[in-house]
Amino acid sequence: MKSYWKFAVLVAVIVGTLIWLAVGGTAGSMTYYKTVAELGQMGNRAEGKRLRVGGDVEPGSINRKGGEVSFVLVQDRRRLKVVYRGTEPLPDTFRDGAQALADGRIGSDGVFLASQIQAKCASKYEAKPGGGQHPANINKAGA
Repeated sequence: MKSYWKFAVLVAVIVGTLIWLAVGGTAGSMTYYKTVAELGQMGNRAEGKRLRVGGDVEPGSINRKGGEVSFVLVQDRRRLKVVYRGTEPLPDTFRDGAQALADGRIGSDGVFLASQIQAKCASKYEAKPGGGQHPANINKAGA
């Protein structure tokens, strides 16, 4: 009977450790998606928290200097200056007017320091003007 309790305690310790690792791992990697407006409403509560902020890249705001890229995210007439100093190259879709997500932290000066950028060019995913299919793809009746 004694060996049964030792086995039960060992199993409980292993299961407890796995749960602790799972909870600790997900809590450290959780990021909340906020809009530029929502981030502005958070005020000082946003400082130091790891966040993900989304908005549109303001045309003409992208400035590359060495390994640093700065730009402005806009949404609903709100602006957020973002500085990216990551090691990964920026996505090909990152350009003026693109929708972008910046992952990082906001500094006390109000500048968002991003460690990762994701971008999607809205025009790339829209239907081509004319709305029709390519003539070679139209299935002709009676052919």
